[in-house]
Amino acid sequence: MHAIPCVGAILLRGERLLLVQRANEPARGSWSLPGGRVEIGEDDASAVVREVSEETGLRVHVEKLAGSVRLPLQSGDQYVINDYFVSDVDQTFPPAVAGTDAAAAGWFDRDAVSELSTSDQLLATLDAWQIWPD
Repeated sequence: MHAIPCVGAILLRGERLLLVQRANEPARGSWSLPGGRVEIGEDDASAVVREVSEETGLRVHVEKLAGSVRLPLQSGDQYVINDYFVSDVDQTFPPAVAGTDAAAAGWFDRDAVSELSTSDQLLATLDAWQIWPD
């Protein structure tokens, strides 16, 4: 079994979470956190900043690790995804615009996320990590 390192970004604007609709496999068409594979020689923080920029055009700063998930692949390998809380560097929270690896992007509250076709276990994981503001 081979572990493929990946990252994701949790960016909240009040009670709304930034999500992207995946333009490519795996999970094409589903909504998920901005993120992707960590490139060779790259650390998690750099990968998060790069992926968010590529997928949404936003500049972010990595705050802290929210948690990790493992997603098995049919090949027997697995994605090991470290998800991080991030902040908007410009603090402008512009409308989300889909970048090169995203079909769409948007800001969603918890109820709206529950209505989306999301990647496996996204909502359950975010709820378990208690990411939603009280």
